[in-house]
Amino acid sequence: MAYYTQEQIEKAREMDLLTYLQNYEPQELVHVTGKTYCTREHDSLKISNGKWMWWSRGFGGASALDYLVKVRGDPFTKAMEKILGQEARRPPILMPKEEPAKDAKAKKLLLPEKNLTSDVVRSYLMGRGIDADVIDTCIRNGLIYESLPHHNCIFVGFDQDGGARYASFRATRLEKIMGEAAGSDKKYSFRIEPVATPETMVGDNRTGRQNIDRTLHVFESAIDLLSFATKMKHLTGDWRAEPMISLGGVYAPRGDPAQGKLPISLAERIRDDSNIRSIALHLDNDYAGREAAKMLQAKLAGKYQIRNEPPCYGKDMNDELMHMLQKNRKKERENHVR
Repeated sequence: MAYYTQEQIEKAREMDLLTYLQNYEPQELVHVTGKTYCTREHDSLKISNGKWMWWSRGFGGASALDYLVKVRGDPFTKAMEKILGQEARRPPILMPKEEPAKDAKAKKLLLPEKNLTSDVVRSYLMGRGIDADVIDTCIRNGLIYESLPHHNCIFVGFDQDGGARYASFRATRLEKIMGEAAGSDKKYSFRIEPVATPETMVGDNRTGRQNIDRTLHVFESAIDLLSFATKMKHLTGDWRAEPMISLGGVYAPRGDPAQGKLPISLAERIRDDSNIRSIALHLDNDYAGREAAKMLQAKLAGKYQIRNEPPCYGKDMNDELMHMLQKNRKKERENHVR
């Protein structure tokens, strides 16, 4: 078995996938649009901004080495041999690099191509009980869209200047496929801000924050957030009165909860907002969710009024919403019979 030093491994990892394919397997490279490419074998594997993302499988990377091992299924030593061997025989012609962004530390977000319509995503979300008005408002403001070629549901997070900096995806046909786009910055995770008018939302670069005390509602996923928004519309008629944020998942901390790490998306959201007086935790009703809630309560104690409000029915907020809608339909049928 071949042995490679750490220095050789680091050298192999320096080669990005686009450079590898352009130099050694150009027949496998397909130009999609602009500076985005895919492979002939996998049209859902997009290459852009020095990264690659296999959308139909929910993972990505940057190096050609990761691609050969994770996508092609090559043993690590064989992948190393391919890269270093071809590089030794014929040094790659490097393509001109893009000009660095003004914010050198900013991650480059790799978003999937956008479909002309959002019909599949709309149908999928409505099947999960999400209100049509909630869905359409988010689509109109760029917070949700339908991707190509697999018609996944994409949830987008924006920075203060209205730039897309985060995206998570969920398959509309295969429930188990979900994840985050390569280059996502969780600091700007999916969220919906309170509004002063029907059109002021974060996706339109206007937060609509007012100088009044607010409760920040915290969720594990975008679906849970939209489920709560739908529930609020049914109960109060107003689903945009309070800010809502998705953490993009949680973990169960070990040891002292007060020593756990505050999720960066939550820390960023409350950092400069003096209007936030209380925080309502709507995390999943499982071990990870309960332990994460304990940690957040311990970390934020004394700074905010913390309300732990896990779902009253089922595992998550979507389970609770579907249960509520089922009860409402049953009640409507009984009233109709009378």
